[in-house]
Amino acid sequence: MHKLTSMLLMSLLGISLLQAQSGVVPVSLVQNADGSWQLMRDGKPYYIQGVGGQTQLEKAKEIGANTIRTWSTDNAGEVLDAAHKQGLTVMLGLWAQHERHGFNYDDTAKVRAQLNYFTEVVKKYKDHPALLIWGIGNEVDLFYTNTNVWYAINDIAEMIHRVDPNHPTSTVTAGLDPAEVKLIHERAPAIDIYGVNTYGDIGNVKGKIKQYGWDGPYMITEWGPNGHWEVNKTKWGAPVEQSSTEKAQSYRERYASAILGDKPQCIGSFVFLWGFKQETTSTWYGMFDEKNASSEAVDVLAEYWNPSALINTAPKLDSARLDGKIKGDIIVFDPETRAQSIVYCTDKEGDKLKYVWEVVTESRDIKAGGDAETRPPALMGIRGKKKQNTFSFRVPNDEGAYRLFIYVYDGNNHYAYCNIPFYVKDQSKIKPRPLSFKKQELSSK
Repeated sequence: MHKLTSMLLMSLLGISLLQAQSGVVPVSLVQNADGSWQLMRDGKPYYIQGVGGQTQLEKAKEIGANTIRTWSTDNAGEVLDAAHKQGLTVMLGLWAQHERHGFNYDDTAKVRAQLNYFTEVVKKYKDHPALLIWGIGNEVDLFYTNTNVWYAINDIAEMIHRVDPNHPTSTVTAGLDPAEVKLIHERAPAIDIYGVNTYGDIGNVKGKIKQYGWDGPYMITEWGPNGHWEVNKTKWGAPVEQSSTEKAQSYRERYASAILGDKPQCIGSFVFLWGFKQETTSTWYGMFDEKNASSEAVDVLAEYWNPSALINTAPKLDSARLDGKIKGDIIVFDPETRAQSIVYCTDKEGDKLKYVWEVVTESRDIKAGGDAETRPPALMGIRGKKKQNTFSFRVPNDEGAYRLFIYVYDGNNHYAYCNIPFYVKDQSKIKPRPLSFKKQELSSK
């Protein structure tokens, strides 16, 4: 067949060139005599060193990652091809619809249509050499009431076992709860691997997953810093975010203890988020900024996966203050008053550091479960004077909650960051409360 005609035919069939050339690579699960679990790829042990996201694949490979995770099959052919080009595998997500988004798992016609759609998707990509695991649904248990969703998850898993015997099935819950473990056992027995998205509670998964009744293999499918729901808040309700260096230490400790510490049952993990995203703030979960500068958390992964990649590392942010106070303190200004920030940062390689400050309003577009949020823009007209690691500025005139963001760049596509919440309120408009005296106090005068 003429090469051009062959490529056209493959395109019409939905088959990528790499898929046609390379063929399926079988993946399986093995339970050893001691009860431990092992993922096998092409007959060889395969421990998942994964990142959650589909950008910066060259960087992922450079630091030693071997797998990426997607949440849906959007652009799946391109993602699988790009991963294969870098020698990476893919946990390919099948986005099962959520009750909280209006899907009704009692509507048999819609449930069947979803199953039929996924059947075609599985047939299309099942033989791609980069495919590692099918991820059926992500946090379908979040704010749900209809547990029939697990029957639907099982139907998809059973379909995969019939259509694609070469790749295991998994599903992912929001945290670890005994009720969901029991439901998956009872209603979705065709699930091979349990996936847990967990942040501040990651240290409890190792001890509890067997206690809750899951004896099979599991993955930590999202992990990272403390979640925005797990941290202290300011007096006005703003969650207090860890700095990039504080997060890096969390990644370091959690990977060593909670993930590597349970290799007999945990077959790997996916760090979150390999990319940039607005979620509560623009820095909370992303390991990169919007221009792809990497933070210290990326270096932590390289420490474990490929230390030879640590030629130049991200700056460390030692401390930052706003008018002498640290993040989480009660920091309240009158409108249009002056404020001063100072940050202390170091760089292992002695790179010249560039400091950037911006003030934004506290986000009012807070969603759940990773749903898309709008990033509040940096305020225009904030007049300030910058000198090396200090920044003096006039606070906004409008009353409300704000954050001062501090970014420190090393000139080698790395950065450190933190943010400090503050509040603007005209103290002169607060009426003093009248003094009150108890009756006996008056009579004693």
